[in-house]
Amino acid sequence: MRAGLLIAGIILLVAGIWVTVGNGSYKQTDTVAQLGPAKIEATHNKAVPQWIGIAGIVLGGLLVVGGIASKKR
Repeated sequence: MRAGLLIAGIILLVAGIWVTVGNGSYKQTDTVAQLGPAKIEATHNKAVPQWIGIAGIVLGGLLVVGGIASKKR
């Protein structure tokens, strides 16, 4: 249980920092125009919102602290 908390916490911390720094993005495809069976699509790279990275950092920190605190018992 302790190792699981620590590993999950560290993964969330690293992912949260990665997103907060600005490296997190995803692709979104939109249909621009459609005429019968033919359609024009555009793919855009969208940035992951910064609040998701901050939430990952906070949650990851709590899991790491919880894993360390449960180790002392």
